[in-house]
Amino acid sequence: MDRFTRNYLIVLGTIAGLILVAWIASWNPRVGQINKLLEADPLVADYPYRFHVLALENGIAQVSTPRSFDVPVMRFLTIIHPQLNGKAQDDPAMMAAQDELVKVQKRVAKIVRSQPDVKGIRWVLDREWYSAHGLSPNR
Repeated sequence: MDRFTRNYLIVLGTIAGLILVAWIASWNPRVGQINKLLEADPLVADYPYRFHVLALENGIAQVSTPRSFDVPVMRFLTIIHPQLNGKAQDDPAMMAAQDELVKVQKRVAKIVRSQPDVKGIRWVLDREWYSAHGLSPNR
């Protein structure tokens, strides 16, 4: 092996090692445990969007959500319920879908907050979900 290749591999190995150490340091088994509780709840598990805890730091759970001021709720609802495309915001089917989303998100909050080590929730827009569906989460 020549000198350049050896040095290149040493640098790559060092970078990979640092990334691995950072990942291990940030890993929190409680996040996985809380996510299992969410997956076990029939109301949450049956919803087309998968709410999940991203992190738990200092008692604050960061939970993914498809809702924010950046994204109109109708945009999200027409993705998970294509039959709502073209319906007005006050259409009964659209209103029922909004009510269902609120009900599920409240259930997620209740499950997460019921954990003794969780003091609060910070909702985080799931930009990756929107990106995976070919949309930018900006208006």
